[in-house]
Amino acid sequence: MTALEPAKTDREPADEPAKKRTARKPKRERGRIAAARSALTAWLGRPLASFHLLLAVCALLIVLGLVMVLSASSVISLIQAASAYTVFGKQVVFVLAGLVLFWIGLRVPLNRIRAASPVVLWISVLLLVLVLIPGVGSEINGTRSWFTIGPLGFQPVEVAKLALALWGAHILVVKRGLLHQYRHLLVPVVPAALVMFALIMLQPDLGGTVTLGVVLIALLWFAGAQLRLFGALALGGLAGVVVLAIGTDYRLSRVLSFLRPEDDPSGAAYQANQALYALAEGGLFGKGLGQGPSKWQYLPNVHNDFIFALIGEELGFLGCALVLGLFGMLAVVGMRVATRNIDPWIRLIAATLTVWLVAQAAINIGYVVNLLPVTGITLPLISSGGTSVVVTLLVFGILANCARHEPEAVAALRSQGPGRFGRLMRLPAPDPYQPPAKRRPMRKPAPSRGPGGIDRARRRYPRSSRGGTS
Repeated sequence: MTALEPAKTDREPADEPAKKRTARKPKRERGRIAAARSALTAWLGRPLASFHLLLAVCALLIVLGLVMVLSASSVISLIQAASAYTVFGKQVVFVLAGLVLFWIGLRVPLNRIRAASPVVLWISVLLLVLVLIPGVGSEINGTRSWFTIGPLGFQPVEVAKLALALWGAHILVVKRGLLHQYRHLLVPVVPAALVMFALIMLQPDLGGTVTLGVVLIALLWFAGAQLRLFGALALGGLAGVVVLAIGTDYRLSRVLSFLRPEDDPSGAAYQANQALYALAEGGLFGKGLGQGPSKWQYLPNVHNDFIFALIGEELGFLGCALVLGLFGMLAVVGMRVATRNIDPWIRLIAATLTVWLVAQAAINIGYVVNLLPVTGITLPLISSGGTSVVVTLLVFGILANCARHEPEAVAALRSQGPGRFGRLMRLPAPDPYQPPAKRRPMRKPAPSRGPGGIDRARRRYPRSSRGGTS
């Protein structure tokens, strides 16, 4: 025992540095994590952080969408037009047109956009009526929801969603002091929305009806409506979806195939099954860009409604995670813009537009992964589609404009200048929020005069009794 004791004392100094190194390593890692967290917090605290994040998310979605549309549409373009770039060329044109509207939505003052919202609503309702007229509107895939001019098509339902969001937010903000009463909360926003619902259901367009319902629910939710109202709206919306689903044979078959896909695997459930096969074959890293076999007529509408399946097939789980992360970032930044603003209209419109885009993406991804029935809703900025891309870029422009109206952003832009991007885009400095002037209380009416213009007070107190001459 005595011979072993010195050996222990000799090993102790050699073990101490190793223990210190193992103890220092977690401290260093924690220090790096804390430094990165503090740097991220400092960057997010900058005045224009929300604005720059929105621009980054929009740019990444545009680039990813163009790349995937080129990959997904090359085969069908070769079959239909003998050129692999036909559908991709149209998508580029639509993106350029949408970028012009993005710049307009970013540059036009928000008070002018709010003032023009009633006119935009009336125009959208008129377009929804005109598209139902035979010879004016075109019927594609069993729905009369298109205006076609040569090779180009236009869906007025996309404009109707934006019009309802802008005008509904304006009305609810004007009546915000009376929204505790149901008649002021519901009228005239809900009747106008019901008219638009009826016109869209006459087309019939199930996807447009669902997304318009999302816009209405978001408006009422962020306006502070009571929860019992959403129960009634949910029942009414469910009834409308059921009517649309059983109104046509192919929609009814889609719903039945979703409930029991094993009954018709090569018929109504074929598209949903092929989407699952494409996602499963992609694995973690995917087969490689342009190498997905599903676009060779195995998955119908792969460049439109089911482009998320091709992303999973060619880019794998990492590509799907990138898409989900971008829309998750959009949700966080959009709500950040809504909470950091002071103007109640900007708060309401920013939250509503964010919910619209994120919910539309969630519905598209939901039916691609077989969690929802197929409804034909596109994936914003990624799916091929002219009207959807153009209107979505306009919505991003309005959201970016709302981000520039955060109080700290307004102070920075007015004191330090517009910055490089602002000078390049010729963006004016945003005006600070000015709350509406409070109405003065009405004065009591002057005492009324009797017949012949004689004051009642004079008749009550004659001049002689007040010390005057008789």
